Amino acid sequence: MMTSAVLAFPVCRLSGIPLITTVHNEFEKSATLMGLGTRVIAVSDVVGASMQKRGVPSSRLRVVLNGTIGSARSDGRSEEPAPFISPSILFVGGLHPRKGLPDLLQALEIVHRSNPRAHLYIVGDGPYRDAYKDMASKLACASAVTFVGSTTDPYPYMLGADIFVLPSHADPAPLVLSEAREARCAVIGTQVDGIPQLLEHGDAGILVPPRDPSALAEALIQFVENPEKIDEWKARSQLRIEHLTIDRVARETMQVYISALGSRSPAEAAKMEQSNLV
Repeated sequence: MMTSAVLAFPVCRLSGIPLITTVHNEFEKSATLMGLGTRVIAVSDVVGASMQKRGVPSSRLRVVLNGTIGSARSDGRSEEPAPFISPSILFVGGLHPRKGLPDLLQALEIVHRSNPRAHLYIVGDGPYRDAYKDMASKLACASAVTFVGSTTDPYPYMLGADIFVLPSHADPAPLVLSEAREARCAVIGTQVDGIPQLLEHGDAGILVPPRDPSALAEALIQFVENPEKIDEWKARSQLRIEHLTIDRVARETMQVYISALGSRSPAEAAKMEQSNLV
């Protein structure tokens, strides 16, 4: 976090210890402070490019794309799909404006006119929950929207869903896309930040413009009216999915630490060695 980086910087500088920082929400102004690191890890290419624009040299920047497959949180999780009404549309995320849920609600309103069987399930909680529930209740498709609430494990919901949608306005590298792909969902995401990279730039999921309910509705209608297209994109969600494993993330992160240790001056290295002996 930014506060930790600021507090750690003088201590690391005086002790000759490399400081590693990781940047997630680069759209926050305070993210510039993460540039204090000896090495700065960006969670997607877009985040890395943004930090370069903020003055962090490429020599100190490393991109380690987010991934979740095989992480400890999957141990003992349920493999029983949620009993959803098909065709089912799933959103998983925090209920605040950055995630773009109102766009999805408006898109469903369009979809519902010709496809009233489509049902949207919203998994998550947040400060805008009541506002979004009120918004949904005023739509003609209100009966086709279910607010599930928060959960410690969204995976069963992903297993039960036909279509996973992430209509974010900003999202550096959302882990939820790795999880949705692992669950073999047909995925729709917006063309912002790290979402295209996590969807193999459109090979593993359909990309639509952000803040465009009509474009999102058009993509949803293609799925809802063509079940074979859902099957096609469920299969495509598995393209190069091995790149989203936690093992790959760990290996690449370790390499960043090793490179930072190798960047120390001889005097710093000697000081570190002496401190280890003590």
